[in-house]
Amino acid sequence: MEPQPVSFPSSFYRWRPHPWHGLEVGDDPPRLVQAYIELTPFDVIKYEVDKTTGYLRVDRPQRGSAMPPTLYGFVPRTLCGDRVGAIFGKGYRGDGDPLDICVVSERPINRTEVILSARVIGGLQMLDEGRVDDKIIAILANDNVWQASTDINDLPAIIIERLRHYFSTYKMIPGESQLTEVSPAYDAEQAFRVIEAAMADYADEYGA
Repeated sequence: MEPQPVSFPSSFYRWRPHPWHGLEVGDDPPRLVQAYIELTPFDVIKYEVDKTTGYLRVDRPQRGSAMPPTLYGFVPRTLCGDRVGAIFGKGYRGDGDPLDICVVSERPINRTEVILSARVIGGLQMLDEGRVDDKIIAILANDNVWQASTDINDLPAIIIERLRHYFSTYKMIPGESQLTEVSPAYDAEQAFRVIEAAMADYADEYGA
């Protein structure tokens, strides 16, 4: 008897979708977005998605002792380009990467390369080597502890303080100039504007 060919449902992906370009931005952007997670609070290595292959690449071991205080990744099909830069101020440009997102979860998640739904509640305005590199702050959409949070002020101040400290120091080299500048946190409405700008920047660069 001849072997029968293997069949797959119509939704089967023959190739793994690129996490930046092949995943959807979310169910209800800019309020509810999808996050692709590159780092967990347990990581002392900085991982970053390779823009060509879509696989997770080792970027660098963290020089200091600080670890990410939340899950950290990016929103698919977004780009920090001219529109995101203009929100920061005239003459600024985005860093050319997908929009970063920090996701608060009450239950520990210790795996990277996962996707999750995140409810946006605010963000941090940041410059990295003179380029705009905002960090959206969100909560795991169905989190049992944080699900009532709708704005940045619903989080304990210590969480925001730890995020600002991490991004202020994660590229620091003793004796050299500081590479990053992190402003105070902004609210959900500002975060929505940044996400919409990043979606438009992506559409300009890569198509809708």
